[in-house]
This record gives sequence, C-alpha cells and structure tokens, in this order.
Amino acid sequence: MRNWFLLLATLPLLSGCVVGTIAKTAVDVVTLPVKVASAGVDAVTTSQKEADEKRGRQLRKQEEERGKLYREAQLRCHKGRPLATDDCTPMSQR
Repeated sequence: MRNWFLLLATLPLLSGCVVGTIAKTAVDVVTLPVKVASAGVDAVTTSQKEADEKRGRQLRKQEEERGKLYREAQLRCHKGRPLATDDCTPMSQR
C-alpha cells in the first residue's frame, strides 16, 4: 500500500519530465534548420574575413621586402658599389 502511494505521488513528476523533454525536443527539431543555415552563413563570412586578413598580411610582407631591398640598393649606390640591377639615378640627383 505504501509503495503504491509513493508510485502514485511520483507519477505526475515523471509525466512532467517526459512532457518537458518531448516539448524541448520538438523545439530543437523546429529550430534546427535555422541554426544550421545561420552557422553556414557565419562559416562563409568568417572564412572570407580570414582570407582577406591573410591577403593583407601577404601584401604588407611584400611591401616590407621591397622596402628592405630598396634601402639596400640605396646604401650600395651611396657607397659607390652598385649592382648591375641597381638604379642609382635618384641618388645622383641630390
């Protein structure tokens, strides 16, 4: 008798959990396509942003290398030991 009373007392709690779980699952199933679509858009946006940042880094690195080579050429021209590929005309105009 006592066991039946405990079982009957806990039955509404169990049914509430089951109903809550079913409701949550239903909401998850309904919102899943929206979440997947938005994740896809974020992935495309992020990868494009990362590609742009990578290209910017490459361009800055190329500019730094050009500047370094230019400064080395200026130094060689100033010392009077230019290479055949060095353009020393800007140095002689000063």
